[in-house]
Amino acid sequence: MTNAVKIGSVLIGGNNPVAVQSMTNIKTQNYTQVIEQILALEQEGCDIVRVAVKDEEDALAIKHIKKAITIPLVADIHFDYNLAILSVENGVDKVRINPGNIGLEQNIKKVADCLKANNIPVRVGANTGSIEKEFLSKYGKNEISLCESALKDVAIFEKYGVKDIVISAKASDTLLTVKAYRYLASKTNYPLHIGVTEAGTYENGIIKSSVGIGALLVDGIGDTLRVSLTASPIFEPMIGRKILRAVGRETNFVEVISCPTCGRTEYDCIGLANKVEKLVKNIKKPLKIAVMGCVVNGPGEAKDCDLGIAGSKDFCVIFKGETVVKKVPFNQAEEEFIKEIESIAK
Repeated sequence: MTNAVKIGSVLIGGNNPVAVQSMTNIKTQNYTQVIEQILALEQEGCDIVRVAVKDEEDALAIKHIKKAITIPLVADIHFDYNLAILSVENGVDKVRINPGNIGLEQNIKKVADCLKANNIPVRVGANTGSIEKEFLSKYGKNEISLCESALKDVAIFEKYGVKDIVISAKASDTLLTVKAYRYLASKTNYPLHIGVTEAGTYENGIIKSSVGIGALLVDGIGDTLRVSLTASPIFEPMIGRKILRAVGRETNFVEVISCPTCGRTEYDCIGLANKVEKLVKNIKKPLKIAVMGCVVNGPGEAKDCDLGIAGSKDFCVIFKGETVVKKVPFNQAEEEFIKEIESIAK
């Protein structure tokens, strides 16, 4: 089990739920727009949000952002250690830093001293573009060099008394990412921030992230995650939540199962399935609803569902478990099924 680390109001690690993260894509000094985007991310299930801090104006904007949001805020820092310190002074809840591009160890020490004084955690992030030369020479470009480079940076913060540490070691290669986090999990008890970096555009990014993040979560690895997409950030927490649900790490939602349809389907099963998903999207209740194409895949295959529907030649059947509770004509099926959903979702 990993150690627990507190990020603002959110605890990660230990027995705490896996937290879903995202990152804004608006220049942080434009804080009014950033706030709007963060509030939208919250609506999609984002637990922790990160902003890029490229200059002093970005760091100063943090105090305005913090006043308007409820989820923890993370400052993403590269190259300039002063920006990490200024971000903390303006109220950020966590700092994400890559010590490899911060420079001298004395600069990292200044950041460490600031973090300790303000009880602020740090995420030490490494990726395949920041592996230190000594590890590349010794191991080549693989999970060992990636992780040992990250652990060396962690050791610097440990040296200066920082204990609240989260680690990430991401790659754009899905398999390398999985190997890296498995390696880290065997070497440390710090919480792990998992994800496939630079995963790609919407469709390919979802596939790579689902495979990589899903494999790790099934292994019990990962305390917080980000789905990285070359798309609107709004999609990232939504997909992250769906991955957690698919591997059983989140249960307080309505699961909709539906068959792929075939030549036996005689009603608009696809259209109804999509409508049902939208209808139950924000319901926080552990229910399972089935939208099945025909009686072959109806009450039999979906008998563990709280509610289901299936079509036959002349009508649709609505069932609960293995019991058919209603037979209704096609033209009334959607209306009757939605009434049943609303009833059990109360």
